[in-house]
Amino acid sequence: MACIRFILFLLTTVSLHGLAIAAGSSGPAPQVPPSLSQATAWVDPHGSLDIDAVVSRAGSLQWGHLDPQRAWRLNDQTLWLQFEATTPAASRWFLVLKHPAVDRMQLYWRGADGRWVVQTAGQQLPVSEWSIPGRVPTFELAPPGQTARYWVRLERDHSHLSLPLALLSQSELLQERAHEQFLLGGYFGILLVLILGALALAAAYRERKFTAFAAYIVALTAVQLVVLGVGAQLLWADQPHWNAMARLAVPGPAAAAGLWFVKVLTEPARFSRALDLACSALLAALLAAVAVNASVATRASFVLVTLLMAAAVPLALSLLVLAWRRGRDPYIRTITLGFTPVLAAAAIPLLYSVGLLPNTALARHALTIGTAIHLPIIYFVLSRRALRRRETGLRAQQLHHADALTGLFDRESTLQRLDEAIRRAIGQRHLCAVLGVRLTNLETLEEDLGRSTAERALVVAASILRGAGGDLDVAGRVGERDFVLLLEGPTHGPTAISRAQQIVAQGLQHAPVLPPNTDLKFHVAVILLPDGELDAPRCLQWLAQACDAMRADPRRAIRALNF
Repeated sequence: MACIRFILFLLTTVSLHGLAIAAGSSGPAPQVPPSLSQATAWVDPHGSLDIDAVVSRAGSLQWGHLDPQRAWRLNDQTLWLQFEATTPAASRWFLVLKHPAVDRMQLYWRGADGRWVVQTAGQQLPVSEWSIPGRVPTFELAPPGQTARYWVRLERDHSHLSLPLALLSQSELLQERAHEQFLLGGYFGILLVLILGALALAAAYRERKFTAFAAYIVALTAVQLVVLGVGAQLLWADQPHWNAMARLAVPGPAAAAGLWFVKVLTEPARFSRALDLACSALLAALLAAVAVNASVATRASFVLVTLLMAAAVPLALSLLVLAWRRGRDPYIRTITLGFTPVLAAAAIPLLYSVGLLPNTALARHALTIGTAIHLPIIYFVLSRRALRRRETGLRAQQLHHADALTGLFDRESTLQRLDEAIRRAIGQRHLCAVLGVRLTNLETLEEDLGRSTAERALVVAASILRGAGGDLDVAGRVGERDFVLLLEGPTHGPTAISRAQQIVAQGLQHAPVLPPNTDLKFHVAVILLPDGELDAPRCLQWLAQACDAMRADPRRAIRALNF
């Protein structure tokens, strides 16, 4: 059911986005919106006081102005806030904490009967038990037109607590929720596509790099599900114990997965055995510290995991730079640059989690932004890298039936493909065309410019034939200076002549790999098949004879033989 909820979340974000915008545009605008500018804060050092005790002692407690940029380290303490607000008439207003990272949050205010109205949210509770279920804690203020003093109690263990609080009207809340669902739906949809793509490439190419990349994306996705609160909202909404465990257990393995992926990419053992051992040791230490933190969950274990994660960032960057400077992989430079956004982004929440950076939107969402930039770049580069290696392997496999210099089919393979094309043309009752192409000035190029230039000319000629043919057409080299282009059917005479003209014209254009003022001169003979009992060997013989006969008339570069 959790997976179904998550998929429905991805599929319905656009519709919800439009509905909420419509609702937001039709809602009434309040004249005097409530404000948190006068809110004050106090920390209960023992975390033992309840709401009645805090209210009765409020005058003697040391309340201070609430600084929204401050990060609070509570552990076993509790943080109390108080503020007074008047709810505008004819509108509903809400208090929103704009991130989900709070263990428990409660809002108190006295109703008309003098009793406390209590609303609760937080990661220690199932989302279904929140006063207003959602991704982040949300509480409704007193009814319209009423003035009330509000008290807020917050709990957070092991890491710092930030307070990006906001008071929003109903229309603003709907619109903000729709916007965030639209963005998060697209974000996690992209991550899901990348995971499936990486797994597909791992199965297709059977490379450990893609397996490591898939594990890395899964780990980053798990981190984002926890950090953004989407997992607690949709995947494990009724399992708060897992939500608390995930906050401790997920970030460390994600850092380990990233370091392992970089290790697989760069292969540090090629450069330094000590560096390879250091990388393996850090991976083992990080996973062990995560296990300890998940089972013990003390401030010391949390700091240890944070320090090991922080150490993984410069080590991964060092491996990438080393592979860039000393390796021979042409793609490693782009991969290194592709890692820059996520490595820089990972440092920001680490510094924030230990209290060295203030509470800002960048600190809260840096890793989300960095991941969105980083993963598509790495996926694209790895795909290109694997495709290039695949093409190299395919060329090696095809050497037994390809011309070694030009990469075209050799004479035997060309004859075989030509016989198959003739049989298909007869069976399907359509025409195909065969172009016999001769590079007439090959001997002159070799005599004047050397064998190396002549071989380059043959490679250029092969490239011209490939360009003139389609995806299903066959180009082959059948002699020292003779080529064949088979145009699979259905084909007609004018089409074949047009391809012949294209070959002749491109030969007269200068190729950058050839010396200046050097062009290629072609003679092209064209046959339409099937033609009586003409088979593949006799077809090539007829084409060669036609090219020989064309030497007597140098002004005629193209000749149609049977149409």
